[in-house]
Amino acid sequence: MPDVYLTKEGFEKVRQELAKLKEEKAKLEVEIEDARLQGDLSENAGYTYAREKKNIVLDRISALEIKLRTAKLVENSNLDKDEIGIGATVTVFDSALKKERIYELTSEDEADPGEGKISVSSPFAQGLLGHKLGETVEIKLPAKTKTVIVKKIEYK
Repeated sequence: MPDVYLTKEGFEKVRQELAKLKEEKAKLEVEIEDARLQGDLSENAGYTYAREKKNIVLDRISALEIKLRTAKLVENSNLDKDEIGIGATVTVFDSALKKERIYELTSEDEADPGEGKISVSSPFAQGLLGHKLGETVEIKLPAKTKTVIVKKIEYK
């Protein structure tokens, strides 16, 4: 299992999702019991649906609990601020587009490309990791190679 890195915000987001799922599990248990009281379970669609949904919720709860137990918390104070790493907000000049783009490198759980938050496990972010201000970086992507110049590195 690969290492999971989370920022404080990402850790909190996972913890909140876990709490919501535990609430949903409790509601499903009530639904299952109500359906069970209705009699013949072999023809009870509500019972079958609630059981299947509960199994999905239990699987996700298990995955999140493991993630929270094994995650490595990223503390920005321990990072080399001159180098691109997880938690960095990076401004690059895209040579092909002829404009600057801003990306925040996050864990997979925090990634939201629409907001400029990209997972550190993505090919683009992998190509940026470890580079410094002013460097020209050639990033090999599945479809092409992208060339960017690192203009700014910030840690919040």
